[in-house]
Amino acid sequence: MENNCLYICVPCYKEEEVLPETAKRLKAKVASLMDAGKIALDSKVVFINDGSTDRTWEIICRLHEEDKLFCGINLSRNRGHQNALLAGLMTAKEYADMIISMDADLQDDIDAVDAMVDRYLEGYDVVYGVRSSRETDTFFKRFTAEAFYKFMKMMGADVVFNHADYRLMSKRALEGLSEFTEVNLFLRGLVPQVGFKSTSVTYERHERFAGESKYPLKKMLAFALEGITSFSVKPIRLVTMLGLTIAAISVLFLIWSIVVKVTGNSVDGWSSLMASIWLMGGLQIFCIGMIGEYVGKIYMETKQRPRYIIEQFLHD
Repeated sequence: MENNCLYICVPCYKEEEVLPETAKRLKAKVASLMDAGKIALDSKVVFINDGSTDRTWEIICRLHEEDKLFCGINLSRNRGHQNALLAGLMTAKEYADMIISMDADLQDDIDAVDAMVDRYLEGYDVVYGVRSSRETDTFFKRFTAEAFYKFMKMMGADVVFNHADYRLMSKRALEGLSEFTEVNLFLRGLVPQVGFKSTSVTYERHERFAGESKYPLKKMLAFALEGITSFSVKPIRLVTMLGLTIAAISVLFLIWSIVVKVTGNSVDGWSSLMASIWLMGGLQIFCIGMIGEYVGKIYMETKQRPRYIIEQFLHD
């Protein structure tokens, strides 16, 4: 079947509890698509082991031995979700015509794969999986997630609302993605930069099948900061505007301090001390930290270190 070979790339980090069920459901889905004549018989499911310390790689090896539908990529060390996903995508594009990326925890609705493949067959190069609702999330997670997407838009980053990393990309779209060589990866922002004809399909996100989330609040905040500083310089501009605003406030505060001094209602030295410490100290540290975040990114980019190293690739 020409131009219909599908590879499904699934990054895995300590997913021994859910991996057997994920493999079972993906095998059934791929088989149904083959039976329907929508994808080629040499389509594959690729699990990418991101330096797991449990039995994840052992399970992937066993799955490959039992059924050649399953392939495995073992990274030399833990490189993080985005780099692991990129490793799978860049490897799969050498074999497949279309590649779907999804997480291993079965929260992404596997049945949405059918709609993604249909959109590809209609001529779309990129198909985004977009959550239709967040009813399964806690109020805090729903509020912070939606605020993140809105804030990214406000900062000028081109991201798809309520879309994570569940998407289909054609071979030529991935060839375009390979031209982006930055080390600080935020694929949700990079993929729209590639261009080509795109659309979206909606799906209901489920509860995690087993195991624990690998994205606690600390990692989510770091991921959000990575996305914002990778695709927008507006925070730097906001620092400049903040500096000008504080300078204006400082002048007003100084005038007020002089009035208080003249009326004899102040303690000697108090006004100048408050003006210099309260208004400037914390903001200076904040601004230096924001600038340092960008400088740090420049530092990492100039080193041109590899984003991942593949230790082993299990294929036919």
